[in-house]
Amino acid sequence: MMPSESGDESPDQAAAQVETAEALETAEALEAAAAQASGGPDPEASTASLGRHLSGLGWPQVKRLDALLSEPIPIHGRGNFPTLSVQPRQIVQVVRSSLEAKGLHVRSVRLHGSAASHVLHPENGLGYKDLDLVFRVDLRSEASFQLTKEVVLACLLDFLPAGVSRAKITPLTLKEAYVQKLVKVCTDTDRWSLISLSNKSGKNVELKFVDSVRRQFEFSVDSFQIMLDSLLLFSQCSSTPMSEAFHPTVTGESLYGDFAEALEHLRHRIIATRSPEEIRGGGLLKYCHLLVRGFRPQPSTDVRALQRYMCSRFFIDFPDVVEQQRTLERYLEAHFSGADWARRYACMVTLHRVVNESTVCLMSHERRQTLDLIAMMALQALAEQGPAAAAALAWRPPGPDGVVPTTVNYYVTPVQPLLARAHSCYPTWLPCN
Repeated sequence: MMPSESGDESPDQAAAQVETAEALETAEALEAAAAQASGGPDPEASTASLGRHLSGLGWPQVKRLDALLSEPIPIHGRGNFPTLSVQPRQIVQVVRSSLEAKGLHVRSVRLHGSAASHVLHPENGLGYKDLDLVFRVDLRSEASFQLTKEVVLACLLDFLPAGVSRAKITPLTLKEAYVQKLVKVCTDTDRWSLISLSNKSGKNVELKFVDSVRRQFEFSVDSFQIMLDSLLLFSQCSSTPMSEAFHPTVTGESLYGDFAEALEHLRHRIIATRSPEEIRGGGLLKYCHLLVRGFRPQPSTDVRALQRYMCSRFFIDFPDVVEQQRTLERYLEAHFSGADWARRYACMVTLHRVVNESTVCLMSHERRQTLDLIAMMALQALAEQGPAAAAALAWRPPGPDGVVPTTVNYYVTPVQPLLARAHSCYPTWLPCN
């Protein structure tokens, strides 16, 4: 199950917000309104009353969060369908109110992933593309899963520009026009669904409806969730603009377990995790991505064991080379902009090194196929640079961290000799211990 939402604020300031509080339907919203009293919330004081996994956001972070939720994001339609311009706060409010009106209670709405990390510390070196919005709901029945999809598609109809005829547009039509990805997971430990709305630049709005999920993060730096309920309520109930002295209390949570520690990892670009054996196969790609972005494993980390866990899980989740290629291509497209070929190349070189050093329990020909695939994709990324790639072929040894040096645009590892060594240094079967 997901961590408990136990980070309630003290109600001492409720007297200043009696009229607003009467309109609230949940205890979380009541406490958020209470934080709007004069003088504004004190992040240090509020954090002291929360659990270690929770923390109050400061004014600069609240201001960044408000700007992020107010920035219009285009949702591109396929074919002749028009582009929708939607503010994240608008779609959250419409989806939430529609679900509530149809009897499905939304316990909370949260911002998750790289966008939440950006709000907390924008100089983290990662940036953000997808906007991950998490709705905590009850999904114990198939009807609840179906309702979330119907509500989102109906909301898209409301966002169509004026003058567009809605008479013959069906939910299926809207799904084909604006939805990039639909995911449904229903197991003993995981009950959630995902609807990803299309954006040609890769900045997708992803609406995730979660009842339970066993693990929702890979490393401490991507474990943050920011509860949006108080900020959304403030924009609906208050006619006074936010300021440093007058703004709602906004609470963040680290699913890693210790918010302050995870935030320090983000600020100092440290790779740390808990229970690495639970990380899914995509964790290996995220790990290499963090290395390329300048992150380093925590000094106390057993790097070799961590890499072996991630490599083993990668080959469990993506057993054949076709699926591996598809996964790598999707990851590169989602996390590196079209012109960022240098980092794409560096990511593939880093992945090649990690797989070469840390793969166990694979037959030699399977391992060789994967390494050849990664090497081919690395050279493809390099070749995309055209004439610029020729200068890079004057190879200079990279540092041990696998990061593209800031003084040069590219580096090239001697891929074929590396593969030759990789193919011959292990027996056919490798021990699992």
